Amino acid sequence: LSGSIASPDVKLNLGGDFIKESTATTFLRQRGYGWLLEVEDDDPEDNKPLLEELDIDLKDIYYKIRCVLMPMPSLGFNRQVVRDNPDFWGPLAVVLFFSMISLYGQFRVAYGQVLGVIGYSLLPLIVIAPILLVVGSFEVVSTLIKLFGVFWAAYSAASLLVGEEFKTKKPLLIYPIFLLYIYFLSLYTGV
Repeated sequence: LSGSIASPDVKLNLGGDFIKESTATTFLRQRGYGWLLEVEDDDPEDNKPLLEELDIDLKDIYYKIRCVLMPMPSLGFNRQVVRDNPDFWGPLAVVLFFSMISLYGQFRVAYGQVLGVIGYSLLPLIVIAPILLVVGSFEVVSTLIKLFGVFWAAYSAASLLVGEEFKTKKPLLIYPIFLLYIYFLSLYTGV
């Protein structure tokens, strides 16, 4: 088979200006594939801000962080929103922040494992980490701060997980969560 495609001198009228079409464009139009060359005008409704496009609500994440850091019901936060309206970006940010702190302390944390297990309730351990850097040389104070942080995180997580029907069984749930957070605190402190 042999042949050639001659380049016809085809011009397009685009608003008064004449533009010479390329050979490929002419070929596609002659074969009925000109629709491949059509370009849609940008719709202003499609130009959403990046945070909205990714479904990131910073106010919602900030509220959930406050709910976890202040687990006492008397403070007036609707803490059930963390359990009833889960999101992806807040826990991911918390886990990545904890992972960065762990990596700073020379420890490696698998993101998939950490993300699947913890989430927002890891924030109290992040809050106590800078304090431990300051009081690390005082063993008794350091131990008390570690226990406080682990109890804080475990209580926050357990109170979010326990429904109204199981309020009396909250101590049974706090124990394994407490052990889990001791494990994650040991990743950071090396104890």
